[in-house]
Amino acid sequence: MWRNYHKRRGTCAMLSDSCGRMRSMKTQHLLLSRGDANLPRKTSPQQPLESIAVPRLSRSAVIAVAIFLIAHLALLIGLTTPEKFVFDEVHYVPAARQMLAPVMSQPMLNPMHPPLAKELMAASIAAFGDNALGWRYPATLFGALAIVAIYLCGLALFSARGPAIAAALIAGLNQMLYVQARIAMLDIFALGFGLLATAAFMHGFRRERPQTMFAAAGALFGLAAACKWSGLFPLGVCIVIVAVIRLMQGWRTLFADARPDDWYRPELWPGLKLHHLALCFAILPALTYLAAFVPLNGLSLPDLFEAQRRIFADNTTTAIAGHTYMSSWPSWPLLARPVWFLFDKTAEDNVAAIVFLGNPLVLWPALLALIIVLRDFIVARRWDAFLIAAFYFGPWLAWALLPRTLGFIYYYLPAATAASLALVYVLRRHGMPRWLLWAYVGVAAAGFAVMLPISAAFIGASMNSFNRLMLFQSWI
Repeated sequence: MWRNYHKRRGTCAMLSDSCGRMRSMKTQHLLLSRGDANLPRKTSPQQPLESIAVPRLSRSAVIAVAIFLIAHLALLIGLTTPEKFVFDEVHYVPAARQMLAPVMSQPMLNPMHPPLAKELMAASIAAFGDNALGWRYPATLFGALAIVAIYLCGLALFSARGPAIAAALIAGLNQMLYVQARIAMLDIFALGFGLLATAAFMHGFRRERPQTMFAAAGALFGLAAACKWSGLFPLGVCIVIVAVIRLMQGWRTLFADARPDDWYRPELWPGLKLHHLALCFAILPALTYLAAFVPLNGLSLPDLFEAQRRIFADNTTTAIAGHTYMSSWPSWPLLARPVWFLFDKTAEDNVAAIVFLGNPLVLWPALLALIIVLRDFIVARRWDAFLIAAFYFGPWLAWALLPRTLGFIYYYLPAATAASLALVYVLRRHGMPRWLLWAYVGVAAAGFAVMLPISAAFIGASMNSFNRLMLFQSWI
């Protein structure tokens, strides 16, 4: 009798375990039918979580590589037209040439900016020759990396590859990035490193142990600043975000109706200590920044300090003389004053033009999207809206704090690129049809095609076409 009791008890346990598995599989099937983005499509009850994450990661990596290759090849088309200097290439290419001399001549050219971007140009000139390809090739690499970085930001924010790809496409279809990625200037290098750092920070933001991602972000921010000091702006955004969250945690702040998608949570980053923050956002950025000066200045501390003093003096002096294409920071989102990088008459009725303007069908709708993003950050406290707003407004409004009166619309490039994330955020909101996001990508592509003749010199445009595209008097 006792044996029969144990036998029946074992049978019941087996049936209970079987029913539990069936309920788990049924729940999993229900989640899949609802389209849960975070659940893999093929799972089994015995399959470990680590083995599930690997194929998802590999697919995302393959897509990132594909985006890079496609963007890079697209940016290379017609790169060597014109074969002469365009706009500020007249400052940066001679500085890169000077670095290739066996003995560095004096005075140093272009000492008002850090050397990393010019060192990369010098390496390209050494590899491809002192010609238009050699000058501009590194810019295409970093333009493609910037588009990949937006894709990685999209993965962190939206937890789905489709919206992340759409964000990368919209960023690439914005003429600002396209034009800047085909000219030997410094901004695209700072953008590429800065957006990769931003992606790392976004991926670490919701993790229990974000130290690795934050450290990667800090090192990349240092490289961005080593190209141009404006690369420090998004690093400042990260420091402010971490400081505010740590301050609220120190005050034991609580939201009365706390939700999982709040940008602030009292239990965020439990293992992140003060020395981790110092390493990630101060020591690592400083080390990678200063490393760029070693090929020029060696390990001489007086020379390193003098280089920083000179950069600071040149970049904080209030400009007195005006410039034909200068504009102020409030006008940049409105595309009020573009910069003409090139305008050459190639025939009686044809011109080769490169106008740094941006795609109006991307940047003007983005202003409406940003209003919704701000609303969701303030009212709904959404963490994704919070990060998008921070990395749009931070790098843009930082220019309002500088004493310089001389500004150009290409300073808006980092914020304009981050605006693609705001557009995707709004177009994939609950209740929006899925096709609407991809329809908008098509609209952005149409705007890009219309503006391309005045964005790429190798295409050219008739005078009539050029005049039609100059919609406002301030654009001329």
